Amino acid sequence: MTVRVRAVAAILLAAAAAGCGGGTLGDGALPGIARGERAVDGLTVGHRLMAAGEHELALRAYLRAAAEEGANADVLSAIGSANLALGRLGQAERILRRALELDPDFVPALNNLGVVLMEKGETGEARRVFQQAFALDSGKSDAIRENLRLAIARSEDRVYTADNNQNFRLVRRGRGEYLLLSTF
Repeated sequence: MTVRVRAVAAILLAAAAAGCGGGTLGDGALPGIARGERAVDGLTVGHRLMAAGEHELALRAYLRAAAEEGANADVLSAIGSANLALGRLGQAERILRRALELDPDFVPALNNLGVVLMEKGETGEARRVFQQAFALDSGKSDAIRENLRLAIARSEDRVYTADNNQNFRLVRRGRGEYLLLSTF
């Protein structure tokens, strides 16, 4: 376990102990929080862990939020983004698509799905998803604008023109067998 993971785990354990009456506060409550009230929800903890680069711990926090709050679009989008950060593209795509079934206009899920699709090399669909996210966001997000620009550039790089096809010749080599030869 890395030093950072141990430090985060120690902080979380200390907060949990203080919230359960194990702290030094007379009634077991945290300052500014009424007895019985949760100090921090799983989504907030997960977002903080993602910002700290602790993606596996963030995923656990998001899963806790799903158990406590239900699997709404926000929670599913967060779970999908944690899986994306962990390189689990198939899981991330499936979960982000589920989030978009619940809320088709949820911009963070659209943006993250676009990122997954770009990583998988599906630039055409990624471009469409980023365009939808950009339109719903009214162009306010620099990240979405940059993702859309990149998707457009990559999708245009793959366009074939007549010029691309003029440097090759198809030669028959027998019955039903052909060979593509370069002419330059």
